Amino acid sequence: MEVLYGLHPVEEALKAGKRRFDHVLVARERQDPRLASLVAQCRENGVRVLEQPREQLTHTAKTPSHQGVVAFVRPQESLSIEDLFVPLAASPARLILALDGVEDPQNLGALLRVADGAGVDGVLLTERRSAPLSPVAVKASAGAAEHLRIARVVNLVRALEDLKQHNLWIVGLDERGQTDYDQFDLTGDLVIVLGREGAGLHDLIRRTCDHLLRIPMAGGVGSLNVSAAGAVVLYEAARQRRAARSATSLVQKAASRSGSAAPAKKQKGLGS
Repeated sequence: MEVLYGLHPVEEALKAGKRRFDHVLVARERQDPRLASLVAQCRENGVRVLEQPREQLTHTAKTPSHQGVVAFVRPQESLSIEDLFVPLAASPARLILALDGVEDPQNLGALLRVADGAGVDGVLLTERRSAPLSPVAVKASAGAAEHLRIARVVNLVRALEDLKQHNLWIVGLDERGQTDYDQFDLTGDLVIVLGREGAGLHDLIRRTCDHLLRIPMAGGVGSLNVSAAGAVVLYEAARQRRAARSATSLVQKAASRSGSAAPAKKQKGLGS
């Protein structure tokens, strides 16, 4: 069994329906509508709810940041790189986030939250030198980890090459890149690769990328934290894709109106 704690992670795990719940512990001392709503959701889904002292929840979660709720759940089903080859049904162009050795669980959770909000199709993590999908990371993601397709691979270079074979461009974010992120077309089938905290992309990963983008910095600091940088680029990709869809929709509407317009009446002339 794995432990989830916090209102958002437990709520989102219930909504996603991917995990089997064993039982949920709630703090006896906390009495408010939000917790009551979560308890009602648990019972609607047939999940046992037990009241215990807050100190017991802190001991179980190994942190006082549980917000009065701790859940015991089955581990998420692990995915492979092949699972990410298939696009989501609603995705006209695929967008995958690959993380090259992000080791801080708070950064991992923040990036998963951003990825979910930006409409990413899947997330690619490495087996080694990468933060695990721990309760800390799930809490930092505000439960977004429950809604994402997340695959782990042993060799990220090989996985990126496999994705190239499935017609995705590999775009790395690197302060040594020559192209500003907002000057690049992010509307196609892409994998966006983010590197390690402090060190950035490994050399081999950098050489595997088809393009390297940078975020221009106006101050004295040379780069952003990886989760902040990821938010900037992923939401630029989401903005461009939304604009492209809107433009396509306008063109289709204009064509539809043009095609359905009433034919012009034939002018009557001499001899008619």
